Formats: sequence, structure tokens, C-alpha cells
Amino acid sequence: MGSSLSHIKVLDLSRVLAGPYCTMILGDLGAEVIKVEAPGGSDETRKWGPPFQHGVSAYYLSANRNKKSITVDLKTEEGITFIKKLVTESDVIINNFKNGTMERLGLSYETAEALNPAIVYCSITGFGETGPNKDMPGYDFIIQAMSGMMSITGDDKSGPQKLGIAITDVLTGLYACIGIQAALLERSKSGKGQKLDVSLYDSAVSSLVNIGSNYLMSGKIPEALGNHHANIVPYQTFKTADGQIVIAVGNDRQYKRLCAVLEKPELGTDNRFLTNPDRVKHREQLVPQLQACFLKNTTSYWQKRCNENHIPCGPIQNLEEVAKDPQLIARNMFIEAEHPTAGPINMIGSPIKLSRTPVTYKHHPPDAGEHNEEIIKK
Repeated sequence: MGSSLSHIKVLDLSRVLAGPYCTMILGDLGAEVIKVEAPGGSDETRKWGPPFQHGVSAYYLSANRNKKSITVDLKTEEGITFIKKLVTESDVIINNFKNGTMERLGLSYETAEALNPAIVYCSITGFGETGPNKDMPGYDFIIQAMSGMMSITGDDKSGPQKLGIAITDVLTGLYACIGIQAALLERSKSGKGQKLDVSLYDSAVSSLVNIGSNYLMSGKIPEALGNHHANIVPYQTFKTADGQIVIAVGNDRQYKRLCAVLEKPELGTDNRFLTNPDRVKHREQLVPQLQACFLKNTTSYWQKRCNENHIPCGPIQNLEEVAKDPQLIARNMFIEAEHPTAGPINMIGSPIKLSRTPVTYKHHPPDAGEHNEEIIKK
């Protein structure tokens, strides 16, 4: 059984997270990905930790499977000449250097296009290749702050908070992957490649979706609601007798069923709470009454009762609980591989489930230069 992108060859000059995450997805889908680093390994995540397993960073492992690794000195004419040779053989080239670096190396889009008119050339930067901030360094934390993400995360007590993962890098990797595949599809008609300019800042602002739309429509700066929802009530966490549970009531029918489960049917007929706009308007009157009910029993009790009555809910799980979740295990979301240095490693699997051309896990995250003999010296 073939892979979806087995006919695609990707030259990966990126490092850290956004670019490597993008190329890992392409590799999972079957593309041949060649990861290029400086001699000794120049992807900073190789040294980010702990944890390490026999000297191999868990951070590096998280975004670099299904790739081959070569080490090339891009500061030498010989190194650039070899990369140019690979450009002629590749379908995609991706980098996340600062603006101007690829041009200084002699690997600009114009140069790549002259070598291979069908090349899809993707550049990932913090702020994009145009605009007054194009030369500013872009790091996930900075982008979360500037994009408005942190202003709507947290609450009055905590102040602005970043997400616990480098979400803007992940989002940018996904957008880059979508754009690359769109360019490849268009190329099948035109025969021509093109350039993609993808930035962390643009990607983060794009992800504001309904919160961004709320502001553009109303002109009202959104407040940080913590675990509450700006447009839906009740859609938040509630403390229980032994923990916390998330309740996500999306319509008025679910709300009335929740009132019955909580043995508070009068809340379902109160004129202040009949519709979702009513409940949003009277959030401060409703939520404390619901909270008092949830404190009367355990998380598992409320989860069972809500599930029985088709009320969306879920417990707040830690990573140990996530790793043992039967649903995720059944979906093959945790995989094992053998690494030549780290030994047996565990990784999070791909969420993409294709019926005819499923993702494959052919290559462990490579050591730096592991495939020099195969690719450079062939």
C-alpha cells in the first residue's frame, strides 16, 4: 500500500519547531525528507532538555521522525554547490532562516526557481518577508504576547498567560504544510512551482478566529475569561467534590438536560437563562448556582451522569492519564521506535487517519549526519 506523498522529495533547511513539525507531517504522509544541518548538528533542539535519553533530547525527537539527516557546511562553496544539486532533484525546499540569509547563501527563491522551475519554496519567519517588523526575530513566546493570544488567556488573578506549548510554532507548521500541499496540487496543473511566505505572527492572529471576529464586529476589546467561553454559557470548568470537570453546553436543549441532571429544573425555566444569549448576559447569576451543584459529587459521578444524558463533558487529565487513555491507545496515538543512540523511544503518533494511503513511520528521528554516506557520497 503506497503513501500519499511518496512521490515528493523535501529538502529541509529548517530547525527548532515550526519547520521541522511541518516536514515531519510531510514525512509521515510518505514524502522523502532530507534534513540539512551544519557539521555536528545545528538544530538547537538537540540540546534542549532535560529530559534526554542516552544524550538524545525528547524535544528533538518530537518533531523529526521520518527524515534522513545530512550535515553540510553552508559557509563553503562546496556545500552550497551540493545543496543546489539537491534543489534540482527536489519538489520542496523549506527554511526558517532570518530574512536575507538564504539570499546571502546564494539560495534565494530566484536562484532555486532558475535551477528547478517546479520547486515549491517555503520560507518560515517570525513576522514575514514584508512589513516594518520583517527583520525582528520571532519566537513563540513573543508572538503569543504580540498576537493577542496572551491577552485573552488567563484571568484577573493570573494576568496574561501563554499556552503551555509553543502553539504558534505548531500552527505555523500546519499552515506551511497546507500551503505546500496546495502549491503541489496547483503544480500538477501548471507544471510550475511557487514561493510561500509563512509567518508565526500571521498564523497566530489567524488562529484568533471567533475572538478576533468578535472584536472586529463590536470594537470591544475581549477580556481574559480563563476557562470560561466568551460566547457560550455554561462552557467552562467546574470544581467537583474531588477535582474539576469541563462542561461544554452548546445549545439550549443541552442546558435544560444539564439542569435536570443537577436536579435544578427551575434553572431551566428561569427567564434569565432560557437562551444562550440570556445566559451569557446573566453569567454572574447563573454560574455560582451551577458551581454549588457540582461540588456535591465527584468528577466521575458527574461525567457518568452527563454522558448518559448526552451533555458534552470531560475531566481535566494530566499527561500520565492521557498516555493511559484507552481511546488514544485504540487510535494508535502512541508509537514506539528503535533509535540507534537513544534505544527504544516512545513518540506521539499522527492524528491523520487515511483509509487507503495511511501514514507510515519508516525512519526514527535521525542522528546528525546519519545519512551522509547514503546521500552525499553516493
